Amino acid sequence: MTDPASVKQRAASVVAGRMDALVDLSHDLHAHPELSLAEERSAAAVASALRGFDAGFEITEGVFGLPTAFVARAGTGPLVVAVCAEYDALPGVGHACGHNVIAAAAVGAGAALARVADELGLTVLVLGTPGEEGAGGKVTMLEQGAFEGVHAAMMVHPWPTERLAATCLAVSHFDVTFRGKEAHASAAPWEGVNALDAMTVSEVGIGLLRQHLPPGDQVHGVVLEGGTAANVVPSLVRGRFMCRSLTLDGLGRLDPRVRDCFRAGALATGTSVGFDELSPVYSHMESDPLLLAAYRANAEALGRRFVDDDAGVPPPTLSTDMANVSLAVPTIHPLIAVDAHGAVNHQPEFAAACVTASADAAVHDGAVALAWTAVDAATQPGIRAHLVGG
Repeated sequence: MTDPASVKQRAASVVAGRMDALVDLSHDLHAHPELSLAEERSAAAVASALRGFDAGFEITEGVFGLPTAFVARAGTGPLVVAVCAEYDALPGVGHACGHNVIAAAAVGAGAALARVADELGLTVLVLGTPGEEGAGGKVTMLEQGAFEGVHAAMMVHPWPTERLAATCLAVSHFDVTFRGKEAHASAAPWEGVNALDAMTVSEVGIGLLRQHLPPGDQVHGVVLEGGTAANVVPSLVRGRFMCRSLTLDGLGRLDPRVRDCFRAGALATGTSVGFDELSPVYSHMESDPLLLAAYRANAEALGRRFVDDDAGVPPPTLSTDMANVSLAVPTIHPLIAVDAHGAVNHQPEFAAACVTASADAAVHDGAVALAWTAVDAATQPGIRAHLVGG
């Protein structure tokens, strides 16, 4: 009969014994940030690290129509657990969301589980999931069948504080382009059609709309291209925007209202407007309560404390394509603390924190807590029955 405590000890030993390699991977990814869907070096490094554990993974790269996605598979048991590795970075601020930590923790968890998979009746997948930062890699992978037959999906995400879950908002990502007509801004401005005016009118409309949005709805964006010279009426203006809402239904109501603001800007100025979708829509998240409870117990056994959760502090808001997975497969996406000295995700200071001793500890604890949670899923009859039925 399988002794869960013994299995957990052996899984933790795998992680502890290869911490140098896991830290090297985390720091290497951090030093070579690559943007969404262009993570060629990063994806190869994560796959190579899995091979280096000699845990019997069968690894297939360039899958599900994404050149920087991969699947690593070990074990043949009927309970299938997927650990997701993210490794894309942000423009300008590199790994300011800590995806280097996510990837290294996923490798550690996957390798630890591969060593005990047969006795637990597990099939372990480590999924290399590119393009989380706005490209929806997991959505594409979900649609292409990457999660078919998976009973549980999990990952950990660095954050300034320990949290069991976030409020994951449904989100749409799109570019908007206004086209007008150039003219000399002093000699003959009446000959021009000002595309920047269209963006200005639209932004004003969105600003006024915010007063009437329900709690949880958000709109934000940046102007990517606003003209070429102060004395030339801008004929081409382009911006990048995101709409977020608490649910997919809410996003379905918000997104058309925001796009109507852009259409109003075009109508008011005589320009044309077009939209380019940047990724699939990200959904809201539904964390699996039994897996999350197991994760909490395991994280606490490692010394992690969920002070904000216990105090009733509202969870932070964010968006992730892991949310789409959660609507199809029992999923957890807990936030693991990295000491960032007051910085928050997407700041350069948080990027710097993601290669500190605190971040390296998050690699270890994240890997072990995820592995132990999968052990619980395999050995606790209530969780296993919840996941596979019967």
